[in-house]
Amino acid sequence: MGERNTIILAAGKGTRMKSKSYKVLHQICGKTMVDHVLTQVSQLDIQQIVTVVGYGATAVEAELGQRTEYVVQTEQLGTGDAVLRAEPLLQTAQGTTLVMSGDTPLFRARTLAKLFDFHEAQHAAATVLTSQAPDPTGYGRIVRDSSGNLNKIVEQKDATRSEQSLNEINTGVYVFDNQQLFTALHQVTNDNAQGEYYLTDVIEILKKSGAAVAAYQMDDFSESMGVNTRKAQADATKVMQARINNQHMENGVTIIDPASTYIDAGIEIGTDTIIEPGVQLQAGTKIGNECLIGAHSKLVASTLHDGVTVTSSTLDHAEMGDHSDIGPHSHLRPGAKIGPRVHIGNFCEVKQAELGADTKMGHLSYVGNAKLGRGINIGCGVIFANYDGKHKHETIVGDDCFIGSNANLIAPLTIADHSFIAAGSTITDDIDRYEMAIARQRQENKPNYYQKLPFNGTD
Repeated sequence: MGERNTIILAAGKGTRMKSKSYKVLHQICGKTMVDHVLTQVSQLDIQQIVTVVGYGATAVEAELGQRTEYVVQTEQLGTGDAVLRAEPLLQTAQGTTLVMSGDTPLFRARTLAKLFDFHEAQHAAATVLTSQAPDPTGYGRIVRDSSGNLNKIVEQKDATRSEQSLNEINTGVYVFDNQQLFTALHQVTNDNAQGEYYLTDVIEILKKSGAAVAAYQMDDFSESMGVNTRKAQADATKVMQARINNQHMENGVTIIDPASTYIDAGIEIGTDTIIEPGVQLQAGTKIGNECLIGAHSKLVASTLHDGVTVTSSTLDHAEMGDHSDIGPHSHLRPGAKIGPRVHIGNFCEVKQAELGADTKMGHLSYVGNAKLGRGINIGCGVIFANYDGKHKHETIVGDDCFIGSNANLIAPLTIADHSFIAAGSTITDDIDRYEMAIARQRQENKPNYYQKLPFNGTD
């Protein structure tokens, strides 16, 4: 069989995207397009993966890291020239080389594996990956002979009326005998309107040399979708999202309305978890078993253990322990770590803070830069005042404390176990075990004050 190699073409700028970002770095479901391609290719038995970079080379290399080797196409002289840039790395390779674009994020590893297998079974010099298109407009057509063998690839502008009626199209993915690929590439010319070297010319060169050229038709046309515009990006996202959601449902997750549920690639979700409409689960998120993610919640790179309930809330780089709950309309910011069975109610915010098991924060409170023990009651409107205008300071609260409503805790501060803070207090000093702290102005009532006002309620 020989070794298998892959060349990913990622040198183009993508002007039709009208973006400062390079085309292959635009995301589909939380992952760049070129990363999607590399991820699928990496699942195959590949000896070498070479990515051709050009525009944004540094950014592409930073995105993909050491998962691939790189060559640079300094001038955009066409797909044939781009593939030729990989010759120094692959010129001695014996076997098969896959060539595909970095802006085709929907291809699956299993489809590419079938293409390799078909090519090798045919003992072909080149095999074109094709598909039946519902609307072939704009695609190169596959013309077969009476025996079903590949005759030629004809671009739409050059196709006859009968050829334009064909629905089998060229997806732009090929496998080649590696040695014959580079031999043919040196024969490609740029004698065309664009002055570019086209990879498709290799097919005709190989045919004329008498080498076998084949075409393998895949089952799912949607995999071949390339992304050159924002509209195409949205279309590809819709396909990928449906694929992701279907996989989670097959794995035992209930998704109430898949059409309005947005789950990025690579997210883990446990069985018997329920996801309501409008939920966004972004890259890096991991959800345990039997969780409930309520409508319009957003989770970014967050971890939920088993039995967690999130009601219409936002979590960003946060963690929630077993059987804890939050919401509605609360926010866990980066560094929030919520222990088992913790209750966080509505309109609460936690940032860079740990809440120990069985602690409760019912509503309208803020905890920042703090370590809280177990079994604490945090009353309504409690504020951990952690910022002095220049530095952040930490508050430590022991187990089984009671923090009354509308208390202000001015960091740095240490509150020992079993302490009690009276409602409305502003606490600036440490509190020892079993103490109650009360820090508020003694109430004074002014008699007959209302009658002394310029208006006395008679207006």
